[in-house]
Amino acid sequence: MVDERALLRRAQAYDEKALAELYDEYAPLIYSYIYRRVQDAHLAEDLTSDVFLKTLEAIYAEQEWHTSFRAWIYRVAHNLVVDHYRKRPSTPVLSLEEQLVADLDVSESMETEGVALNQLQFAISQLTPEQQQVLVLRFGEQLKTKEVAEIMEKTVGSIEALQHRALDALRRLLKDVV
Repeated sequence: MVDERALLRRAQAYDEKALAELYDEYAPLIYSYIYRRVQDAHLAEDLTSDVFLKTLEAIYAEQEWHTSFRAWIYRVAHNLVVDHYRKRPSTPVLSLEEQLVADLDVSESMETEGVALNQLQFAISQLTPEQQQVLVLRFGEQLKTKEVAEIMEKTVGSIEALQHRALDALRRLLKDVV
């Protein structure tokens, strides 16, 4: 992991190498996160570019990060995805439930336990949007609880509780369908 603060100071001084390092460090992570949410490679590339345009604007405006830069950039990515869906509500996309099923990659183990994929998708659709997001970030993006807390602007304890409630709810819902 790079030294964020030093890299950001260099970037604010218009150091092109620092900007390239920021991009190299974060672009694959942000692209992956966005792709998991939109399931369209071209759209994910476009939105990732938009994230970095906003990042450049913020760096040059010498914006102070209230959280870590990493949490901030994920937040920007999340907001752009939300904005995208607000602008295009009629566009058919892979639902969040389907994305979570793909992210959790549990289809084989679930089938051996007698749970069909569509049952898991239905169970995930019953979770709150916050529960779905915490599962995407923790298990899809494999982020640490602290990082998820920064991204979702919550405490570590509330993220742990949210994740626990989400998994408990999934277990209850799946128990009811099996």
